[in-house]
Amino acid sequence: MSDMNLVNRSLVIIGGTTGLGLSAAKAFVENGAKLIVVGRSQESVTEALNILGENADAIVGDAVNPETSVHAIELCIDKYGSFDGLYHVAGGSGRRMGDGPLHELTLEGWNKTLELNLTSLMLSNQAAVTQFLKQKSGGTILNMGSVLGYSPSPQYFSTHAYAAAKSAIIGFTKSIAAYYAKDNIRVNIIAPALVETPMAQRAAEDETIQSFIKTKQPLDGGRIGTPSDLDGLAIYFMSNLSKFTTGQVVAVDGGWTVSEGQL
Repeated sequence: MSDMNLVNRSLVIIGGTTGLGLSAAKAFVENGAKLIVVGRSQESVTEALNILGENADAIVGDAVNPETSVHAIELCIDKYGSFDGLYHVAGGSGRRMGDGPLHELTLEGWNKTLELNLTSLMLSNQAAVTQFLKQKSGGTILNMGSVLGYSPSPQYFSTHAYAAAKSAIIGFTKSIAAYYAKDNIRVNIIAPALVETPMAQRAAEDETIQSFIKTKQPLDGGRIGTPSDLDGLAIYFMSNLSKFTTGQVVAVDGGWTVSEGQL
């Protein structure tokens, strides 16, 4: 079996029915994986099932519910006979809940944004690690970060609870990667910049931000990322290609972290 494909791999994607997660799900299936994807609405789950075909199943669940990831992993084992990897994509902007610049940030906005982005990820990672230890099998976990966790852009992207959550994902991931390396469990992070997803709609439709992104993400003509830009790296981390890689943060950011961006 080639290290480059996902044949015989049974994977779970938390947040796999829209945006970045759905794009990865399609790429994983095309590369031979069997999948369980979790989404928040029945509508998105039904749509994902139609797109992904017979090598995937999809369930409705909220990532902040402690049972959701446990149930998805159990279903993966029941249906496919094994569980080899978890990709945690679920999260999102807390802007509508009260996130923003610190002097405007509400306590509810802070708590909800951390719950959505950090607590949900802790729960899925906990469920995955627990199962890998039980199986004595090793395994791979990939977490969704953001360049905003370590490379701020204050003019247009000033949600401070979100930045805190994405930064905390780095500390959390490195910490568990170190602890479970001896068990052959590897844990890594993809950190995108601005990508065309439902969450990014505000920025994607703003002409001023669009022109800023042309110079902040100058690769490939200067553009907003597409979900498929992340798929190659996701396959790398979910396959044996990355069998000697853990605790890493890799940006897929069109040059964001090395570019000034012209206001």
